[in-house]
Amino acid sequence: MFHKVDKNVGRIARHKRVRKNLSGTPERPRFNVYRSTNNIYVQIIDDVNRRTLVSASTLDKDIKAGVEHTGNKEAAKKVGELAAKRALEKGIKEVVFDRGGYIYHGRVKEVAEGAREAGLQF
Repeated sequence: MFHKVDKNVGRIARHKRVRKNLSGTPERPRFNVYRSTNNIYVQIIDDVNRRTLVSASTLDKDIKAGVEHTGNKEAAKKVGELAAKRALEKGIKEVVFDRGGYIYHGRVKEVAEGAREAGLQF
């Protein structure tokens, strides 16, 4: 009998392993990325106070109207730019990047580059 490997189980294990040493503070919150097949989501989280300070995703009206497909690198870059813009409005300039157990490649990389270009520092 063949057993299909659940890739999400490995991702969650990697994410837990990284999160043991990575935490967001009020001065430098955590820039968390979640990637699904069709969308990408970003949250900027203060782990000390357990608050989500900023969020952005491809489901936001600003982004959904501006892209043809929400599951590609172009949309991911716009999500990063929007998250950075919202963070800068709230006075957040520096963040810790949490790739969520994903490989730093493709859409995850585009989110980070979009946020950096918009003025956020990792």
